[in-house]
Amino acid sequence: MSVASALRRRFTRPPEPVRAAVQASPDPDERVLAWGVLVRGQGWLVATSRGLRVVPEDLTLARAGDVGLLPWHEVGSARWSATNDGGGSFTVSALTEVEPGVQAREPAERYALSDAGDLPAIVRRRVDQTVVASRRSPLPGGGGVVLVARRVPGQAVREWTVVFDDDADRSDPEAREVARRKLAEAVAADQPD
Repeated sequence: MSVASALRRRFTRPPEPVRAAVQASPDPDERVLAWGVLVRGQGWLVATSRGLRVVPEDLTLARAGDVGLLPWHEVGSARWSATNDGGGSFTVSALTEVEPGVQAREPAERYALSDAGDLPAIVRRRVDQTVVASRRSPLPGGGGVVLVARRVPGQAVREWTVVFDDDADRSDPEAREVARRKLAEAVAADQPD
């Protein structure tokens, strides 16, 4: 992307459907940070102050409030693979709470972009800003868990969760006990004296 194209992109207003989706948000302070153009006229992948949104190109203003949001603290991973033409693809895995303190990875979604703009850098920064601490810990018999402390909007304390490498380990009593103990140790070590 040329310098002129980058400057023009930086000062261009988001497309009308993108603005409408964000204006329909229940959070009056939500704002557009960056957007990328999805291939084949599918719309836009949008980074906002609250998270990621996929805004369809044919979005009507009456349906603007129906555009879903993946909050930043629920993004398990967002891998960017660039192409030489200013586009590329994001592979995004969301996290979902399966029980208190335990999250599972949702199947990855792939978003192909013809023009990514500033989206990759913004997504990386926003996801990284939610993670306060992250450590991987092995489980007996193989596999492991990731213990993650994240900043969650509206919460004063960070939220610790555990994510199993393999969802099958969640049903193994020994693995669950080890993960529960490691999570409790991480939370205790994080408490101020």
